[in-house]
Amino acid sequence: MSGGESRTELLQWLNDVLHVNYTKVEQCGTGAAYCQIMDSIYGDVPMSKVKMNARQEYEYLNNFKVLQNVFKAKKIDKPIPVDKLVKCKMQDNLEFLQWIRRYWEQMYGGQPYDAIARRKGQPGEPAAPASSRLTSSSSARPTARATSAARGTSPEIVLQLQTQVRELQTNMEGLEKERDFYFGKLRDIEILVQQQADALAAEGKDDDVLKEIQKILYSTEEGFEVPEGAEGEGEVVGDEEETF
Repeated sequence: MSGGESRTELLQWLNDVLHVNYTKVEQCGTGAAYCQIMDSIYGDVPMSKVKMNARQEYEYLNNFKVLQNVFKAKKIDKPIPVDKLVKCKMQDNLEFLQWIRRYWEQMYGGQPYDAIARRKGQPGEPAAPASSRLTSSSSARPTARATSAARGTSPEIVLQLQTQVRELQTNMEGLEKERDFYFGKLRDIEILVQQQADALAAEGKDDDVLKEIQKILYSTEEGFEVPEGAEGEGEVVGDEEETF
């Protein structure tokens, strides 16, 4: 296998193995398909932890965590460029999908594989990346609302608006979870950096790299204000003051 398979060939293979209906290589950026391809080889991937129709980046990251654990358990040296793949860009996912197929062809033993049963009824249809959904919905909704207002009754319009509000609430909840996920990571980094800086200070030493990291962590943009209700998170704990 040359590794230069077309997108059409790769998608056909992926859909045949997993019994899904992927139409774009970019949809592999959720990580779900990569996890199940590995499951088709080994049969022991914890598919209950894989979200097949992931919609938010924090869900993609969870899927890739499963994939990374599989690679570690099987002693696969191939690096997984998670930060690039989760952006759902075609080229990055095309290259990784080509590698996944080559690996599958080398390792798959030809055993029967029930993809639908292994994902325990989860829908095989991949969700559109969040950025694509927001772009398409924001461009389409004004036209839909204008059409509804022109020909729909008041109850119909109210129902449509209520549906749109629910969609926005769902998107907001997802964004808040993603925000909290990354905030937690930054907080862990801040604590580790502070601990190391304190240890060096006790020895009468310092580290320019740590200072630069702290400078980045504590920098703010002009006009930035702490959101209402977050003041408690910035209270002094011991001798340390949070600045996020």
